[in-house]
Amino acid sequence: MQADIHPQYQETSVHCGCGNTFTTRSTRKELKVDICNACHPFYTGKLKFVDTAGRIDKFKKKFAAAGYASLGKK
Repeated sequence: MQADIHPQYQETSVHCGCGNTFTTRSTRKELKVDICNACHPFYTGKLKFVDTAGRIDKFKKKFAAAGYASLGKK
């Protein structure tokens, strides 16, 4: 290996949006993540919808009047 070309590998503190914190090793001193193994649906077995800015409500309102009648001839 060549000298002085590799980044410094150090202990890292990881902070999740759910409040969970843990330590690992990385080239960064601190990491902030949105989702971790304590809150991810795959690991918890619970389904959680993350509705950003009401996207689900916006979609439902946009297509509420649409149905099979909208597919007919005009």
